[in-house]
Amino acid sequence: MDMSATDEDAMRQFMPASFGKKDAGVDIAAQIERCRRTIVDERKQAAVKDTSDKDSDDDSDSDDSEDEDEFPVSHELVLKTHDRPVTTITLDPSGTRLVTGSTDCTFKLHDLSSLTPTTIRAFKSVDPFQTKSSATAESHMIHQVLFSPLSGNQILVITANPQARMFTRDGDMVAEYQKGDMYLMDKLKTKGHVSEVTSAAWHPTDREKFVTAGTDSTVRVWDVNKSMKQEQVVLHKSKALGSAGITRMTAVAWGVAPEGNGSMIVSAALDGSLVMWGGEGPWHRTTGEIRGAHENDTWTSGMDISADGRLLITRGGDDTIKLWDLRKFKTPVNTTAHPSTSSQYPTSNIKFSPNSSSVITGSETGHLHILNPATLRPELITPVTPGSPLITVNWHPKINQIITGSANGQTTILFNPKLSTAGALTILSKAPKKRHLDDDPNFTTDLDPLGMAGDTVGSQGALTTNTFKSRHPTIGLTVSGKSRDPRRPHIPATTPFAKNTPDEKYVREHIELSSMRDEDPREALLKFAPKEGEKNIFTGAWDQTQPKTLYKDYDSDEDEPDAKRAKR
Repeated sequence: MDMSATDEDAMRQFMPASFGKKDAGVDIAAQIERCRRTIVDERKQAAVKDTSDKDSDDDSDSDDSEDEDEFPVSHELVLKTHDRPVTTITLDPSGTRLVTGSTDCTFKLHDLSSLTPTTIRAFKSVDPFQTKSSATAESHMIHQVLFSPLSGNQILVITANPQARMFTRDGDMVAEYQKGDMYLMDKLKTKGHVSEVTSAAWHPTDREKFVTAGTDSTVRVWDVNKSMKQEQVVLHKSKALGSAGITRMTAVAWGVAPEGNGSMIVSAALDGSLVMWGGEGPWHRTTGEIRGAHENDTWTSGMDISADGRLLITRGGDDTIKLWDLRKFKTPVNTTAHPSTSSQYPTSNIKFSPNSSSVITGSETGHLHILNPATLRPELITPVTPGSPLITVNWHPKINQIITGSANGQTTILFNPKLSTAGALTILSKAPKKRHLDDDPNFTTDLDPLGMAGDTVGSQGALTTNTFKSRHPTIGLTVSGKSRDPRRPHIPATTPFAKNTPDEKYVREHIELSSMRDEDPREALLKFAPKEGEKNIFTGAWDQTQPKTLYKDYDSDEDEPDAKRAKR
């Protein structure tokens, strides 16, 4: 049979050219380009609109490109794994694991190396108060989560509670640090904080130590492996009027000392003061103290020490940002106005860039501010979540990406393909994954228009998603582990006591004389009574010395007293 050229071409298109699974290919450049931000710097965008001269427009465009090459803010990747404000963000030293904390009383772990563009979600959600060792009904918002700076195998978690907690990088709790006795008047004698812990920081070089600051007016240094008592405790005696010598410590930072001479701890207090101690002591006196660094009764939420240990940046509740020289710890080097969000979000922070050449912080309008540390003037102002306050920021030194957390529950990764490595680029270098039936549509995206775009799975007569879930109620769980089937009853959390309740077999085998609980007490005593002719073992010593009874014997009912006869 002769085949025409048209038929031959059709046959070639129909028959496979090779066997095995084919790689559809990923257009990485296109995926990265879709993450490009429309507005990088609002100030220069406004300048372009106001300037009608074409030459000035060209100059501003060139300035935008220079900013994109200077700061990693040209592209963004959004993670929406929290429903409430994100209060803290931390990454491990390698930049592969991201942990976010929120006011929903949970912190969530994200593995950036395993995410794909369509499956951006947390692989674990942890409530610090719903663990095996502390299964209680209480929950508190997350103030801080901090990866250990050197190894990255431990996560320090600070909640609105007097106790700090230590977790592994997989979210398993390994230590719960001691709470102090609140009835002791001398705070130096307590073994831990007696009220809420507000902030914490790791030792810059020793991975076995960290420091916490609390509302009990103390700063405490802890050993990671000793959870029953702190190593050192320092009581800050406030000298503000009406404070009675007690104030709240709002923030703490632990950095290297200038010129590499050990380390230093700096803490801020609610009375507006800044206090500095040597990281290795002495603890009985301060290295430096500034009264009125910020206004009294204002919450200084942000504090950071530069990489060389020379500069300190603080963000106060008095709507100011101040730069301090730790070598001349007396007056601020520079001050600028910046609206504060610490009254509503007390964990609003401020950070130095990895090389201390810039300072980053958020604003109540949802913008990221990148400041010059010498002048504290903004070098770039870029919108991240307009209309929703930007609470926490973090600039990772290895991957060179900026991660932000906002009040709308959104976590944003800002990056630049020319300057950044790994992180968001690793996610965007993978092929999109089609949404599975059990995936949560809030965290995944369906790219196949002929697939499960709606509720139905197939054509007429096919099972629907809701029908599948009703038949399989254990399939399709949320990130927190709850079932999506509204008809499935809530299963209460199993307490450790309920897990270890002994059964009857265990009691009989492991508890001595446990079988006696099933015996009649009277029968158990009578079996020790002596039989006729046997010697009384227990009370035989009183057989010869037992006194005679003194009660009167009656021969008949007639001789009984009238009172006794009446009772009968």
